[in-house]
Formats: sequence, C-alpha cells, structure tokens
Amino acid sequence: MSALAFHPLLAGFGGAFEFIFHKQVSNVTGGHKVGGFEQVLELALRQIEVSALALAVSIVVAVPIGLYFGHKGTGEILAIGLGNASRAVPELAVIALVAAVIGVGLVTLTFALAVLGIPPILTNTFTGIRQVDRPTVDAARGIGMSEFDVLRKVEIPMAVPGIMSGIRTSSINIIATATIAPLAGVLTLGNFIINENVYGANGVLAGAIVVAIIALFFEFALAGLQRRLTSKGLRLQAQ
Repeated sequence: MSALAFHPLLAGFGGAFEFIFHKQVSNVTGGHKVGGFEQVLELALRQIEVSALALAVSIVVAVPIGLYFGHKGTGEILAIGLGNASRAVPELAVIALVAAVIGVGLVTLTFALAVLGIPPILTNTFTGIRQVDRPTVDAARGIGMSEFDVLRKVEIPMAVPGIMSGIRTSSINIIATATIAPLAGVLTLGNFIINENVYGANGVLAGAIVVAIIALFFEFALAGLQRRLTSKGLRLQAQ
C-alpha cells in the first residue's frame, strides 16, 4: 500500500490534481499563486469555445462539399488526397502563416484549427455517401425522387455513421491541437503545458489531464449524437 502511495507516477497525478483545485505559489511570478479551479475552469472553457468554433467551421465547409462530390461520384482524388495530405501539414506552420497575413487572435486560431479539421470530415463524408448501397439509390431514382430528395432521404441517413466518424476524428484533432493556441494569442489549457517554467510539472500534467477530459466529453457527446441520428435499421445491422 505504501509503495503504491509513493509511486512517482501516482505522486505526479496527485500534484496535478492539487494544481487543478488549489492555487500554488510560483517562484517565477514573484511568489504569486497560479493554478486553482478558477483559472483552470477559465482556460478550459476557452479551449472548449475555440474547439467548438473551429469544429463548426470545419463541418460547415467540409460536409456540403463531401455530400456534393459523393452524390455526383466525382472528386475522389480531391477528397482522399486532401485527407492524406493534411497529415503532412504542421499545424504550427499554418498558424504562423495565417498570423503573418491577418495577425494573431481568435480568427487566426479558428482558421488554422479548421484547416486541420476539414480533411477528415470531407474524406469520411465523401466515402460515406459513396458506400451507400447503389441499388437502393437507383430504386429511389426509379420511383421518381429528385436528386436532392435522393441525397436527403436516402444517402445522408445511410451515410450518418461515416460522416460522424469524420466529425469525431476532427474534434479530437482540434481539441488536442488547440493547446498551441497561446502561440496565436489565445489562452487555453495549452498555457499550462507550454509554460512549464511558470506552472511547473504539475501544471503541465494538469493541463494535459483536463484536455483529455474535454476530448472524452466531445467524443461521448458526438457518439451519442451519432447513435441518435443513425436509423434503427442500420444500428441493428451493425450489431
């Protein structure tokens, strides 16, 4: 029992949770206290705000494009290639480039995070629409449905799992990358992680823990939304 209590890993988590709930003195700030629930909550809410905003922009941009190309059956090179190319783009470089053009701040950060979030949503939306059973789509056209109705009533409902998979992936990527927001002039939980000299190892770990909690919250919320939007027939088929 005592061995577990004094295990370095457990001690580190203990210090991190102490940082989250109670202010601590920082020698770098001249003895002023840092951390504590109030500061952690403020930065966590800011992280949620910028992440949700960037995710919303990604969805608004990527989903319509993915639906259009998926329905038309064209643009596969664009959709798949963009998704693959996005993995090679350093997000810090995007922020630096946008900051040089339009300056730092929330707009810069939102744009940069949206650039990260768009490819997975676009790729998965396109793929989800293309994987819809073609005979079903042809049957819908055969009974006189318009192209818009085919998309709205047949393809989108059947592609919900694929579309939501892209959105869930993007949400995790955006939340994790939002930790570099302080470099764009927006304070998030990344402030604890980047400034170890001010907040110490406890602050770094505390920031990482809260970021992980936020990511899990988004994941469970979006998983619940996916289940709600997926038709009962598709849910039963997946079991």
